[in-house]
Amino acid sequence: MTTDARMPLSRERVLRAAVDLADEHGLRALTMRRLAEELGAEAMSLYYHVAKKEDVLDGIVDVVAGEVNAAVGRVEPDPDWKTSVRQRILAARQVFLRHRWAPELFETRSSTSAEVLRYYDALVGLMRAGGFTYHLVHHALHALGSRALGFSQELFDPNAGNAADLPVDVTWQLPNLVGMLSEIAHDDPDSTLGWCDDQAEFEFGLDVILDGLDRLKGR
Repeated sequence: MTTDARMPLSRERVLRAAVDLADEHGLRALTMRRLAEELGAEAMSLYYHVAKKEDVLDGIVDVVAGEVNAAVGRVEPDPDWKTSVRQRILAARQVFLRHRWAPELFETRSSTSAEVLRYYDALVGLMRAGGFTYHLVHHALHALGSRALGFSQELFDPNAGNAADLPVDVTWQLPNLVGMLSEIAHDDPDSTLGWCDDQAEFEFGLDVILDGLDRLKGR
């Protein structure tokens, strides 16, 4: 997907092209040379707008987080804190489902995106308005982890194939795990896990945490 070379380069255009490239070919395909080709420009000309590849990676975190903030900004507020937080997190998740490569990148950046901070600041404000102390909000953010931003790290690697297939020679040693998998494993072509309805699992985990926090808030 080569963009219009007649358009002047800018940092915004370079970062948007980087996001599009990662969406189409994966994050590992994102190199300065490949990005320049997509933009119809010389690789050296990119350095007027981004200092190096690490700057591009930090920049596209901001781009995706900006999309998250735009998405949650369209969520209608609800008087119930739990409903509002749940809806915002699920709206954020939809952005990450469009950019499947983004969770891995978000977890590896050493610098904190201003857009990510804006997201969490609004989330903290929402929970404070719902009656949480700062102390409990702090615990809540630790409990939610990356789930607060709309994604979670799963038990099995989504890129490792069918995670439900256990080696035959060890199944006899794992009666409880084998019993669970034989009962609940199912095919879901849209699943990032390859064998579970990961949207349902994400929402289940989110609801467990939010319900628990609601009980703690009432103490």
